[in-house]
Amino acid sequence: MKRASQLFVLSFICLLVTAIASAERLVLVSASYQKDLLAICDADGKVLWSYKTAGPKKGHAGHHDVQLLPNDHILFHDSWTGLKEITLAKKIVWTYDSATMNGNAGKRVDVHAFSRLPHGNTVIVESGVGRIIEVGQDGKLVHQFPLKKGGTQSTRLMRITPAGTYLVCSEQPGVVTEYNRDGEIIWDYLINTRVYGAIRLKNGNTLIASGSGNSIREVNPEKETVWEIQGKVPGTEIELKWTTCLQQLKNGNIVIGNCHAGPENPQIIELDADRNVVWKFDEFDLVGNGLACWQILNDAQSSLIRKQLEALKP
Repeated sequence: MKRASQLFVLSFICLLVTAIASAERLVLVSASYQKDLLAICDADGKVLWSYKTAGPKKGHAGHHDVQLLPNDHILFHDSWTGLKEITLAKKIVWTYDSATMNGNAGKRVDVHAFSRLPHGNTVIVESGVGRIIEVGQDGKLVHQFPLKKGGTQSTRLMRITPAGTYLVCSEQPGVVTEYNRDGEIIWDYLINTRVYGAIRLKNGNTLIASGSGNSIREVNPEKETVWEIQGKVPGTEIELKWTTCLQQLKNGNIVIGNCHAGPENPQIIELDADRNVVWKFDEFDLVGNGLACWQILNDAQSSLIRKQLEALKP
């Protein structure tokens, strides 16, 4: 009985710590499909900052990636080819257009994924022309290599692993491919869905958001499935629909994007190690049915952003 009481107390403490951490966090969202906005919200969905982006018209696309930068700027896109960096004061301070730069003029190209590196260069995945490029702040090409699987089709998310390799998700064929910096394929996983996102977990396994497969799956380096959730999240009424962005938090919990899931389902879900839902972002009125990309800010980022936003108040 004493053992059971200790376990109960420990579980309660863990839930309390999670609740406190969730209350302090901020969430950066980038929504499209007639919502067309960037926003920073608290854990309960209260909007602390927002910026209206380009709406649905020729040349404009859904928002498929977003990143808070170390300087508190936000890297985003609201067209098929253009990247923008914006300050919290809502000033655009950097742009890059893959339609015209570094040899792409006259070619079919679209961009769904990008990442600002610690040293300031930006990695951009260019579908159509089928390549990954790295450009400097001046827009000049620093590095490039061709995508060997699905590069001419819709590449969705790309995430750089702790080892410096590139995990690239290609919808057609539905495959996650890991490239080294020389563009050599060092691992791949065929999932046969319109796969959207993949990240390398702290344990060395890969977590995959299957996109149209309405699932998430953890696989080991030998490509064996460790666990999978498809459709309804166990113990809840939450339905996984178009699974998109993924993030692993400092405490090991994983966060899942649940796009095109309608007003009856949350758009972001956090699971603990036992795959219990411990937090959800359910703000359909704000982000609608098109929240594909977002970022959960860590404690340091959240604290700094709160201070910066307070300083910007008139």
